[in-house]
Amino acid sequence: MPTPLPSPSFIAASAPAAALAGLDPADLTRDDFVEVFSGNKVAVRSQPLSAVYSGHQFGVWAGQLGDGRAIVLGDLDGPEGRMEVQLKGAGLTPYSRMGDGRAVLRSSIREFLCSEAMAALGIPTTRALMLTGSPQRVMRENVETAAVVTRMAPTFIRFGSFEHWHYRNKPDELKTLADHVIRNWYPEFLDAANPYKELLAEVTRRTAHTIAGWQAVGFMHGVMNTDNMSILGLTLDYGPFGFMEAFDAKHICNHTDQGGRYSYANQVPVGHWNCYALGNALLPLIGTPEEAEEALDVYRPAFGARLDELLHAKLGLLDARPGDEALFDGMFTLLQANHADFTLFFRRLGDLQVDGDVASDAPLRDLFLDRAAFDAWAVQYRERLRQEGSADAARRAAMHRVNPKYVLRNYLAQNAIEQAQHGDYAEVHKLLAILERPFDEQPEHDAYAALPPDWAAHLEVSCSS
Repeated sequence: MPTPLPSPSFIAASAPAAALAGLDPADLTRDDFVEVFSGNKVAVRSQPLSAVYSGHQFGVWAGQLGDGRAIVLGDLDGPEGRMEVQLKGAGLTPYSRMGDGRAVLRSSIREFLCSEAMAALGIPTTRALMLTGSPQRVMRENVETAAVVTRMAPTFIRFGSFEHWHYRNKPDELKTLADHVIRNWYPEFLDAANPYKELLAEVTRRTAHTIAGWQAVGFMHGVMNTDNMSILGLTLDYGPFGFMEAFDAKHICNHTDQGGRYSYANQVPVGHWNCYALGNALLPLIGTPEEAEEALDVYRPAFGARLDELLHAKLGLLDARPGDEALFDGMFTLLQANHADFTLFFRRLGDLQVDGDVASDAPLRDLFLDRAAFDAWAVQYRERLRQEGSADAARRAAMHRVNPKYVLRNYLAQNAIEQAQHGDYAEVHKLLAILERPFDEQPEHDAYAALPPDWAAHLEVSCSS
């Protein structure tokens, strides 16, 4: 059961998420909704629960974990199907271990905003319905105040949910869980010759596609432990995440990750490693290692094909041609050498003119210290555009539909957090509105799409929340 918070208050709600649950966002400001979604009251038909799971953390088997501060209230039927509603930060559970079951305002704002930002970017994710706060003090590195994120997903079952029963040598429970997942979310495999092999292959494919989406927008998860991997291929658990600014493939967004296991470049092989961990857990049901390997073999081609598709779209290329891979490699080499801003590069690339010159390229060119190197790559890019008769206006419109102008940069989140910690939630509301339309120009908000200030380079995020 949730543990009540003193004086809970409404902070923000997401209208798109509310629509998924068949709720009116205006209702969420009411006291009765605030009470329920802070954990102070339990709705009549609600049967709260927390789930056990285990997992590998930073590549090491961590044993039993579980929902240490997450409590599921139940399901809501929406226009696109059932959504499981979960409170994050609602108090102690049987799996809290040494924790207090609470979430702090700082991390809750980040999860709330980024969940909805990722959804608007078209990347599979859990959703954030509502954010509430309380003056209750919570000790982390410093004394902070408590908050609760109401988040939603068709299910919060994780890779670690399967690992738990496998490593405890509980084959009956493992099968019960797998059958439940197939029946509810992968019914197309019910009559397959080996439904568990098909389940593994599809989860692996979805995971590869999601991580390709991360790479394409410069998103870094920060804690890709197997207990943070969704069985539906959703982006799950927003802790020390970050969006790439000055490009560095080795960038580590999580200050706790000193070894760099979850760097931007390592997300791709770690995603594959996590799928192997799931495959190992499902092996007793699948049958032979060879069959599991066949299912896992879909990862690399699925990731490669999806990323190739996304990069062609990001560069405004209508079809795939020989030499494109070299063009992409040259682009990333250029970005790496100059540490150019990831989001601004792709957004401004859409304004490049096929017959442009140094003057017209200036806003894009100025992102690079080595302008001659950019000019050389731009010659190759323009030649590729001419090969397919690319028209500037149509290409610009297409590229701006896939290259966001606005992402949740760490400093933007920090500004909203600092104001919220003083009781002012206006910046949270403003950022939410901006991030719900990341591809739109929104000229009145141009400052939110600018290069980050110098002080932003010193911001650090960690596993503390």
